[in-house]
Amino acid sequence: MAAVFRYDAATRLIHLLLALLGIAALISGQFAGDYRRVVHTGFDIHRWIGIAMAAALLVRIAWGFVGPSTVRFAHWLPVTAARLRVCLADVTDLLRLRLPKREGHEGLAGLIQAIGLGAFAWMAVTGAVMWLYLEPGTRATGWLRAVKELHEGGQVVAIAYLALHAGAVIAHSLAGHPVWRRMA
Repeated sequence: MAAVFRYDAATRLIHLLLALLGIAALISGQFAGDYRRVVHTGFDIHRWIGIAMAAALLVRIAWGFVGPSTVRFAHWLPVTAARLRVCLADVTDLLRLRLPKREGHEGLAGLIQAIGLGAFAWMAVTGAVMWLYLEPGTRATGWLRAVKELHEGGQVVAIAYLALHAGAVIAHSLAGHPVWRRMA
């Protein structure tokens, strides 16, 4: 069996933090509706997990500029015509019931990663706005209610991302291409 590429230790740690905190934020968010009460433990827990997630996300974004070439945005972010053609080729492969085999975050994997980072960044920004302006014990009204609704709507994209990401890892593993080992 050929040697499997592994990401560096810092990248693996950042990935682990993002995975754990992202899942914890999505779960704790189900109990954050108690912000309208004077005692709001669910909201407080979700808020602190969200702050930790935002910090880990900022580290990942910084790592996307200064980390190893394999994790730098300049290496994989699908913003050029050539990289978008690779994404299209991957979609074509999937339509033909073949899994794309690419290293790192190239092609469709890069697009999915960009969507995931974008979704969690969206959640971090809208969550930070609520953290700054939402007074526990009161209802969100006006523009802040709109931000709250946008924050809650972002969880659909975050959940879809997590399902796609985990599903792709499982599909590749079942097909004999254990991409999960890159993060082990």
